[in-house]
Amino acid sequence: MKNWFHSWRAAVRIARRDAWRFKGRSFLVLAMIALPILGVSAFDLTVRSSQLSTTESLSRDIGRADARITDPSFAGEPLNQDPTGDQYAPVGDFENKPWPDGPANIEKAIPAGSTVLEDTVGSGKLHTTHGLLHTEIRELKASDPMARGIMRLLDGRFPERGGEVAATTHFLESSGLRVGSKLTARGLDADYRIVGAYELPSSLDTDQVNALPGAFLAPLDKALKADDLPGTSPTTTQLISVPGGFTWNMVREANAKGVIVTSRAVQLNPPADSDIPLYQQEGWEKYEESTAAKTAAMAALGTVVGLAMLEICLLAGPAFAVGARRSRRQLGLVGANGGDRRHIRAIVLAGGLVIGVASAVIGTALGVALTFALRPVLEDYMGQRFGGFEIRPLELIGIAALAVVTGLLAAIVPAVTASRQTVLASLTGRRGVRKSSRVLPILGLIAFVLGAAIALYGSTMTEQFAIVAGGSALAELGVVALTPALVGLFGRIGRWMPLSPRLALRDAVRNRGRTAPAVAAVLAAVAGTVAVATYAASIDAQGRAGYTPQLPHGAVSAMLDEGGGRDVPTVRTAVQKNLPTEIRADVDRISVGRPGCSMYSSGEGCGRYEVVVPKANQCPLWMTSGTEDPTEKFSKAERRKLTKDWRCKENEVYLSVEGGVLIGDAKLLAVLRIKDAGAEKALADGRIVSFDKRNIDTNGKIGIRLVTDIEAADAAIEKGKDSPGVVKSLTAHQVAGSPNAYGVSMILTPDTAKAAGFSTVPLGAYYSTGAMPSDAQKQKLDGELAKTGSDVKLHIEGGYTSENNIVLLALTVFAGLITIGAAGIATGLAQADAEADLKTLAAVGAPARVRRTLSGFQCGVVAVMGVVLGSVAGVLPAIGLRLTDRRGQWKWYQQALDEGWGAVSPPNAPIVIPWGTLAALLIAVPLGAAILAALVTRSHRVLGRRAAT
Repeated sequence: MKNWFHSWRAAVRIARRDAWRFKGRSFLVLAMIALPILGVSAFDLTVRSSQLSTTESLSRDIGRADARITDPSFAGEPLNQDPTGDQYAPVGDFENKPWPDGPANIEKAIPAGSTVLEDTVGSGKLHTTHGLLHTEIRELKASDPMARGIMRLLDGRFPERGGEVAATTHFLESSGLRVGSKLTARGLDADYRIVGAYELPSSLDTDQVNALPGAFLAPLDKALKADDLPGTSPTTTQLISVPGGFTWNMVREANAKGVIVTSRAVQLNPPADSDIPLYQQEGWEKYEESTAAKTAAMAALGTVVGLAMLEICLLAGPAFAVGARRSRRQLGLVGANGGDRRHIRAIVLAGGLVIGVASAVIGTALGVALTFALRPVLEDYMGQRFGGFEIRPLELIGIAALAVVTGLLAAIVPAVTASRQTVLASLTGRRGVRKSSRVLPILGLIAFVLGAAIALYGSTMTEQFAIVAGGSALAELGVVALTPALVGLFGRIGRWMPLSPRLALRDAVRNRGRTAPAVAAVLAAVAGTVAVATYAASIDAQGRAGYTPQLPHGAVSAMLDEGGGRDVPTVRTAVQKNLPTEIRADVDRISVGRPGCSMYSSGEGCGRYEVVVPKANQCPLWMTSGTEDPTEKFSKAERRKLTKDWRCKENEVYLSVEGGVLIGDAKLLAVLRIKDAGAEKALADGRIVSFDKRNIDTNGKIGIRLVTDIEAADAAIEKGKDSPGVVKSLTAHQVAGSPNAYGVSMILTPDTAKAAGFSTVPLGAYYSTGAMPSDAQKQKLDGELAKTGSDVKLHIEGGYTSENNIVLLALTVFAGLITIGAAGIATGLAQADAEADLKTLAAVGAPARVRRTLSGFQCGVVAVMGVVLGSVAGVLPAIGLRLTDRRGQWKWYQQALDEGWGAVSPPNAPIVIPWGTLAALLIAVPLGAAILAALVTRSHRVLGRRAAT
């Protein structure tokens, strides 16, 4: 070994031979390094493959056309757009005049000599083998060459005649139909034959059928309107093919006529920002991620990668130390034959290099193979086809290089330690005297104090999570550096322990070089777990405290606002049939205009109603007068005072019905658990029952205004005037106290509504239950409701449901696996290091079980020390983050009071320690690690000669 190359070549050969000889240890380290590389490389390939190029994206959007023209309904007003057509705005200032609304004349925007292909999309309810399915209906001549690329034909053919349709594979799977089946739509007598199956490459989970233009939507729309039902709501765009392409100047000409253009030529060769008028308008600019945001993202990514590499190094480092310790005689022979310390270091480092290179190759290769094999599964999960299987060699090489660097870093400390052994000590097996570094604990203490100070500053003086997280990470690194010194402190309790745990603790303290990395690895994993678990438990407690039930516990509501309540009787029966209901309270709603209009529809023949709140009862903060902001009339002190005014109190539960007005009877009171004999009598007497005293005037009546002209009403409101319409007054009964009516403001019976001149339509029902519905009952009900093809709003009040339980369980399992792995590695190193002690125990007649118990306690000691230190280190950053949350919430609360945003509740940001998770980590995990180590350790050893020390 006379030069650098030859010495390293020999070192690599020795390391390769040792790695092959000790396959178990090599596989363990290789797996620890290769698994993250596999995951990262697979993630990189998935992300890159799913990112479509501009050409691929245009092919899926406009096929082979040159452009797509879309009407944004600006009534033909000139507009400006960006090159993609995603951002647009009308030209001019519309702050003090009505926003343009209405169709544009698209024909004027189409260049002369263009070929046009219409693409119309609507929706309807189609009959399936299971019932009805709300489906997207598209009319596009898909066989036209201009449309090639928008749809990918998988089976059969595209429709060629009026009575034919093609369907997406997702629709066929959902409906139970197949190519060749008949297809019918609800409300339409005609039927269609499914002649082909296709998919939308960028939307695989879309339920859609395709027909020729004019073959499906127009007949269905006509039939639905004849039955006074909502139509298909079709929207039409034009695919354009023009000689020479659709240039930016042509886009600007089309914009002047009030339409948006998605142009192939413009997107492939976009104009300069200075030539885009939209970016010159006030409030519009090209969206780009700021340099600060990019820097922060890179810093976060670097921190995650760095901490992951540190964790792997802490886990793999002791494994390399095990190899160096078991190969010390071999290393001693290298020294005896003229090798110096750098050669010893090279051999141990070469072990890290060999494992790192093997991990890089295997991890990257498996990542590529796994992504390729699972490509269909990934595409289905993401809901879109990849543009191609894109491999970026430089990125994969960079990912693989992380494995090599990690392997080398993990072997540095074992290499330095091995090189410090004398030749005599290595050949005789003596361990020599090991002195701990005095500099490392000092640096660790400085890092811990500095990190804690940064985290404290971030949590008390700012609302920046990054500062708290950065300080916490620095403090955790400081604790890792302090680990050798902290391990020494644990040794002081050994004097009160029995033989096996005392030997295990003494061995761990005397050999901190192998104990500290394993403890630090457990510490890092447990600290992260405890931090996330504490934060999640605190968020969970906050959600539980702030949860607002929508109904009494166990109650059920089912609402349907479409088709004039046509399917409501079916929905009511389905719920009562499939759930353990006791009381059923049917409810209707007031309808103004055509019965088929939905609640907030502004279509032709549709109206609405408004609850007339007396001006004396209106919240001053909400009283508008034209465009004036009512809160500007008051000072901050007055706003704060008004937020506590009873007139400014908002309902905690939002009911989708306008004004919270329901048509029902006394059964509804029973379901809502409102016990008021006066309310039941008032309903029987034909009075309206009110739960909100703001709606009652001085005469004890409530006014409801029927608005038939929505446009006139909106114009009046913009001017600060009352909406035009007829006001119906009803004698009211105000329920005493402040009962929780769960968003319902008033109830009147069907007879009272009819007597007052209100038209009503079925809305749904409320139910009380004898027991909480089971999952099986819910699933069965969901299936029954799906058959209606309607958008039923079903709510079963089961109280607050935590979404973090599975997260806490997963974190506990993860930390447990890391703890057992790190403790097992440390135990293996301890056994390799304590052969002499074990031989002495056998020589003096120690029972065979002592070896097992010693091994178990060695593993348990490492686990306990790491878990204890990690638990303490993990709670602190979680507390810091919660304090930051609390500070931010209080700032928002004070701003809400100052701005007069209404009655807001003081924030509640509790800090909750997840004692269950901590108990599992502090007791179950170390105990399990100790038992596992004891079980896998051989108790009978052949008595050999004890080496002289």
